[in-house]
Amino acid sequence: MKTKKFFAKAYIWLLLIILYAPIIFIMIFSFSESKVLGNWTGFSTNLYANLFSRPAASATSLTRAVYNTVIIALISAFVSMILGAIAAIGIFNLRSRNKNAMLFLNNIPIINPDIITGVSLFLLFIFLHLSQGYTTVILAHITFCTPYVVLSVMPRLTQMNPNIYEAALDLGATPFQALRKVLIPLLRPGMISGFILAFTLSLDDFVVTFFTRGTIGLETLSTYIYADARKGGLTPELRPLMTIIFSTILILLVILNIRKAKSVKQLS
Repeated sequence: MKTKKFFAKAYIWLLLIILYAPIIFIMIFSFSESKVLGNWTGFSTNLYANLFSRPAASATSLTRAVYNTVIIALISAFVSMILGAIAAIGIFNLRSRNKNAMLFLNNIPIINPDIITGVSLFLLFIFLHLSQGYTTVILAHITFCTPYVVLSVMPRLTQMNPNIYEAALDLGATPFQALRKVLIPLLRPGMISGFILAFTLSLDDFVVTFFTRGTIGLETLSTYIYADARKGGLTPELRPLMTIIFSTILILLVILNIRKAKSVKQLS
């Protein structure tokens, strides 16, 4: 029994090392001025300073990519949160068979490979004669983020007392008042969790963005890094940028887990 536990723990630690060693490696070398990753030249924060004081042309390009990435992620996450919450409420109120069917359909975009989603949306936008750019990228991100929000909100609906909404209506509240003052406050933790999850998914996406951004030169951080890598190597200043992004996502995930733990305690 002890041997099984030992190998189980060793296996978990091995997986964690394989997954996080490259990220830790980049974070460590973000504090070195070396242009070649792996060649430590001493501790320095110059790359962080250079990140915010690069030459005008390259700084503008990178800054624009970061700006586009954040704006697209915020808009996509917010719209996905609203649509996902509405969809979750609708699915929850369906009959058992229809509910299971809708949840199955909701899960398809989640398990669908990104390449299929990207190509499918690319062909759809061409068929609809939509000019590819900001609009199509945001629509694409909303499409693949919304199902995750539905899954974040559904547990809150399942654990909620179904009579609360009806009781609010019996006490004289209008359906909109009951939704705004009773249902939404109960669903808020799930909606916030869904927003954070959608934000990180949109921030991280490359494949769908690549197929739906068109040829107008719209750059996000992922496409910028891809283009930079194709030139023969990554710009050293990308290492501190990756470190900042990873730290931000890590903080968001910690907040997400803390909120989930608090919501479970409140419901138990």
